[in-house]
Amino acid sequence: MTAEAQKPESVVDARALLKELQTRFDVFRSFTPLAIGIDKQLIAQMPDVSRKALRTALRSHTLSTRYLKEMDKATVRRNLDGSEAGEVTDEARTHAGDLLRERFKKQAEQRKAEEAAARAEQRRQEKLNQLTEKFGRKS
Repeated sequence: MTAEAQKPESVVDARALLKELQTRFDVFRSFTPLAIGIDKQLIAQMPDVSRKALRTALRSHTLSTRYLKEMDKATVRRNLDGSEAGEVTDEARTHAGDLLRERFKKQAEQRKAEEAAARAEQRRQEKLNQLTEKFGRKS
């Protein structure tokens, strides 16, 4: 039996991995700002994890709106066990705030565009109904 065959099946899917991280570690469940280099702590505790899936899961987590909101107001980063792991710098807080503002602005613009498209469609339907009433066959 090869060494590869003896290894337990590694977690490959990033979403499944993120769910597992949220189940196992409170810092993920609570969207607490993570320690710089948290990936090394995770690999030490989960050596069979796919590094690619881990990078994707961490990126998804740290770019989530809830995480960015926590980063925007936090002062302390945390290790996997919840212990302090340094401060959240002003630069990191500013970056999180900028990403949030940009995200909310894009969402507002998208909502406005969708509403405008819905209004245009409603006007088109009303116009079609008027034309149908005016030129439609009368039985």
